[in-house]
Amino acid sequence: MAWRRPETQAPSIRSLLSVFRHSPRLAIAFTVAAAVALFFAVRLVIGIFGWDAPPNEEIRPWMTVGYIGRSWNVEPRDIDALAGLPLPEDRASEPRPYTLQEIADERGVPVEEIIAAVAAALEALRDRTPPEPPSPPAPPATP
Repeated sequence: MAWRRPETQAPSIRSLLSVFRHSPRLAIAFTVAAAVALFFAVRLVIGIFGWDAPPNEEIRPWMTVGYIGRSWNVEPRDIDALAGLPLPEDRASEPRPYTLQEIADERGVPVEEIIAAVAAALEALRDRTPPEPPSPPAPPATP
């Protein structure tokens, strides 16, 4: 016996439950599909709003100074100034952020030397940054 929706009545929860009672395999398939869709929707939302550079990430040759600055919560131009690195706008050939590897190749030095200069700049900037003030105490709870 096939289920038919009455022509004069809007679909309701009862009619949906009726379909599930008459077709348990359909109910199981629908539930599994809804759960899988919900799982991927949650992952998508977390991926969109949760992406950020990990804090204080280890410096690697593929990173740009801007990426390092965002990861370490430091102004990238301060890193450039302290490490003696060129600003992206100062490059006549390509005004774009270069990776540390590209800067080392352009200078003809090992990338470890550039990484060491950036690490020293980060250490100096961290020492210069004043500590964050303590948060105010929470107000007392009212009965």
